[in-house]
Amino acid sequence: MLDPTMLIVLLFFGLIILMSGIFTVKQQSAALVERLGKFHSIKRPGLQFKIPIVDRVSGRVNLKIQQLDVQVETKTHDNVFVKLRVSVQYLVLPDKIYEAFYKLENHNEQITAYVFDTVRAEVPKMILDDVFERKDDIAVAIRRDLKEAMNTYGYDIIKALVTDIDPDHSVKTAMNRINAADREKRAAEFEAEAERIRIVAKAKAEAESKRLQGQGIADQRREIAKGLEESVDILNKVGINSQEASALIVVTQHYDTMQAMGENSNSNLILLPNTPTAGSDMLGQMTASFIASQQMGEEMKKDQQKLKLPPKIKK
Repeated sequence: MLDPTMLIVLLFFGLIILMSGIFTVKQQSAALVERLGKFHSIKRPGLQFKIPIVDRVSGRVNLKIQQLDVQVETKTHDNVFVKLRVSVQYLVLPDKIYEAFYKLENHNEQITAYVFDTVRAEVPKMILDDVFERKDDIAVAIRRDLKEAMNTYGYDIIKALVTDIDPDHSVKTAMNRINAADREKRAAEFEAEAERIRIVAKAKAEAESKRLQGQGIADQRREIAKGLEESVDILNKVGINSQEASALIVVTQHYDTMQAMGENSNSNLILLPNTPTAGSDMLGQMTASFIASQQMGEEMKKDQQKLKLPPKIKK
């Protein structure tokens, strides 16, 4: 019969061995059990049991969505070196836990290698500006290539994102200068356009002002002529003939002009003959000048007719 102390020791060790066969698996994870070094089963979340000493948990697989950040340096088509930061979101397929655990030694290195290969195949086809504008195309190409390759190993690629594009510092400085110069050019164009609009508006205003001024002068002369005509008619009615009336009007305007010029101390006064017959003499001289001009015109017309030349057309 066994000694009670020995029995207690055996029971204690037996309990320890039994307890070593009990283990738990956390939510969103799976445990792989091997029996005598060979894969036996996959244990899901909850309380699980394995045969002590014979079975062992060879590893655990995380079933949550994971993210791997990869930084790649490559060259663009216009020979600019640029660093891209790519974030790859992936998870282990629940029905391919065996492949994800046993087929790959290090899935991070495998994903990184595919990211490097795809980025260095796509970016050298683009110039630097296109890399910024088409970063989503690069991300789509990375996800497509990764998904095709990693599904074989039990991994599904959820999304690939190009989160950062970092060219060389000197290139960024040059790009900023180009942007600043372009904005200054546009500002100069807008200022020039504004100046052109101001000049055109000013020219239109001046043209309109001169047109109105000319119209005003024409109206003024028309009214003066009308007034002179009325004055001559009135003087004719009181027995003054047209020549005497015209001389009287000329003398009156002569004295009005002298009075207006005398009111301004800075004006230069030109004194014309001021005899009683001055107005009549001035009128006579003007009339003689008009008659001479008319006779000269008639003689020129007769000469042109003799030479059978067409008369000149006034423009």
